[in-house]
Amino acid sequence: MGRQWLHAKKEITANKRASITTKLVREITVAAKTGVPDPAHNPRLEVAVEAARKQSVSNDVIQRAIKRGAGGGSDGAVMELVTIEGYAPYNVPVVVECLTDNRNRTAPDMRMLFREGQFGSKVMFLFDHMGIIEATREGEGHDLEEAAIEAGAQDVEKLEDLDDEMSGGRFFSSPTDLDIVSKALRAAGWAVTKAEMGYKPKDLVALDEGKRAEVVAFLRAIDDHDDCHRIYAALA
Repeated sequence: MGRQWLHAKKEITANKRASITTKLVREITVAAKTGVPDPAHNPRLEVAVEAARKQSVSNDVIQRAIKRGAGGGSDGAVMELVTIEGYAPYNVPVVVECLTDNRNRTAPDMRMLFREGQFGSKVMFLFDHMGIIEATREGEGHDLEEAAIEAGAQDVEKLEDLDDEMSGGRFFSSPTDLDIVSKALRAAGWAVTKAEMGYKPKDLVALDEGKRAEVVAFLRAIDDHDDCHRIYAALA
């Protein structure tokens, strides 16, 4: 829920790869800022660093991002988290988290991107703020509900687009249990690929194929903006 619309396969251009790298580096900075600046003791930072390395981000860039998040270094501006609420076309609730060094640039850009929807409409009450952990494990048929119970997660759903030889789940925790659930899943043999705070829709909006494609195009345009860090939509 929330970000599954992103899992549809699409061509990744050079510009898109650069945007992904920028967002990965920002995630490292945020993870280092909000926790211990050591991947060994900060599950969110560990996942962010692993993701960056998979995209061939250099160790120097990763270390500078960690240092910047920890309050050191002089090569980066102060990043501010800006949360925007609104509706996509067909009244699909949307929450957008932006990381920006200039909210006076970001807000007008987001308003423009929302021109086919409703910018600024209050929708936060339609989401639950939760810890979100994505984890995979080799082999089919692993019991996701049992894994969730043993790790202390509140809910779980199956991950999309996995190989047939893999099991994977999106585990939801209370905000205070994010690190606890992440560590418990790792201890049980799961590979954690994401560990972050996010928004889970309470109810999903179901649309026909044509309308859903319009909403996905709307969301992708927002997600492609350099300042967009995370976007969550109540889209079935």
